[in-house]
Amino acid sequence: MSSCDCHIEIENRSQSRVLIILLLINGIMFVTELGVGWWAQSTAIIADAMDMLADALVYGAGLYAVGKAMEKKVTAARLSGWLQILLGSLVIIDILRRSIVGSEPVSTLILLMGAIALISNVACLLLIARHREGEVHMRASWVFSKNDVLANLGMILAGLLVMLSGSRWPDIIIGLLIAVVVIRGGLGILEDARRTLQGHETGTEQGCSKP
Repeated sequence: MSSCDCHIEIENRSQSRVLIILLLINGIMFVTELGVGWWAQSTAIIADAMDMLADALVYGAGLYAVGKAMEKKVTAARLSGWLQILLGSLVIIDILRRSIVGSEPVSTLILLMGAIALISNVACLLLIARHREGEVHMRASWVFSKNDVLANLGMILAGLLVMLSGSRWPDIIIGLLIAVVVIRGGLGILEDARRTLQGHETGTEQGCSKP
């Protein structure tokens, strides 16, 4: 086995290990946030729960792509992007519904879940950081993890504003902003996948150096 092959095998194992951990963290957080968000009548928590689900699916797609051909990695990244856009759009629909029928978000639960989610996503960001300049499916995972931290800071802000103002609108507005961040992240990954595939087809993708 060449030194290049050894490097690829080690990198694949590293990617798989990281993605499995990220998948577990986001899967657990999705279930937790969805239940708490529904109980707390919080669009911000539900939006972040959908973001967690999107991320779990992204990491699952990335895990499938590890060690596969470039075309499959691009396909996994594209799937990740479309999932982000779909789930972000579903959150916007729920926000519109709550804007019409009303809601009474519980600020303390928003703050609590925002803090827990922030800790979880910072841990995810640290785990994926070394792969942020890697292959397209790993770059997708980095983008989503980075956006998650921003979304969690938004949740905490929503909880504070709801507590101080007694109004549901900070929760609705920040939930909408989180959904927009999710959709923009998906669009960015689709564009990155397009450029990667184009570069691969024209032979500009970097590979192992020949001895």
